[in-house]
Amino acid sequence: MAERNEFAEYSRSTGSCGDTGSWKIEEMIPADVRTVVILGHIRPDGDCVGSCLGLYHYLQDNMPGLDVEVCLQKFSESFRCLSGTELIQPMDTMDMNRTFDLCITCDASDRLRLGDAEALLDRARYTICIDHHITNQGFAQKNYIRGGLSSCSEALGQLLDMDKIGTECAACLYLGVVHDTGVFKFRSTTCDTMCYAGHLMEKGFDYTAIIDRTYYGRTKAQTLICGKAMNTMKTADHDRIAYAVITEKDMKEYGADTRDMNGIIDQLRVVDGVEAAVFVYEMESGCFKVSLRSNHQVDVSAIAAAHGGGGHVQAAGFDCRMDYDSLIDMLLAEISAVLPAL
Repeated sequence: MAERNEFAEYSRSTGSCGDTGSWKIEEMIPADVRTVVILGHIRPDGDCVGSCLGLYHYLQDNMPGLDVEVCLQKFSESFRCLSGTELIQPMDTMDMNRTFDLCITCDASDRLRLGDAEALLDRARYTICIDHHITNQGFAQKNYIRGGLSSCSEALGQLLDMDKIGTECAACLYLGVVHDTGVFKFRSTTCDTMCYAGHLMEKGFDYTAIIDRTYYGRTKAQTLICGKAMNTMKTADHDRIAYAVITEKDMKEYGADTRDMNGIIDQLRVVDGVEAAVFVYEMESGCFKVSLRSNHQVDVSAIAAAHGGGGHVQAAGFDCRMDYDSLIDMLLAEISAVLPAL
């Protein structure tokens, strides 16, 4: 296992929109590296897939001496519009006994979020972590963690030379920013985020299609399971908390799987009067994924961290094993405890 040797993360100076700082990915990769594996977190979302695949294209384009692979769990079929997704190694068929010179993780807030691919991190000679989660404590030899940024794709952009970003790389990074900002509407979206997205758009890909196909597009199963969640939604604490639960039985009934759960939590969050939203779904019997969102007054990252998870102030989550009635009761109590008294 590689020893951890964290370097000081770059503190961005005040400057013009689009300033990418002094660190560059080419400088972070040791000269004797030949084989690279890029990993993202389990149940990959748009930012995870976008940042991992964007980095893959950048390295392929600008460091041709490297043999680069991406290893991820199954992801939404809508992301197949990105060039290179067919080259991604599925985690369930990847040989975890392989040894790479360098392992780079993108969008993973801690090593456990890598799932089975954690073994590849441990076996690599060199390790780099690139992330934007405020709960990330740094688990690699080199850690570039920018907790104030909208997405890992934006953080990664600070390490890349914009002039060297090709069309395929730009499309991937744009998808990552779009998904982790809710199409530029979340509070993490800044002037720099918009400027960065604009620079990527200038690379010549169909940015409208990326938003339509991957963010707003829904399969029949996704539409039905979202309807189920909203139809069974409940509220608590004077309607300031909205919550819903989808069980393994529900998913089987509607022909859905865990990849079809994306977007449901955001539908709960925007219900009128809601301050915090909770969405729980069963990944396997007795094992639940908890997604938390807030609008203004609740730091959901603190709640998630208390249960072994992580994320951002307004978007976080964790996994757990307990019956969902007890889980919901616990979460409602914890959220109500930090909501202002009426």
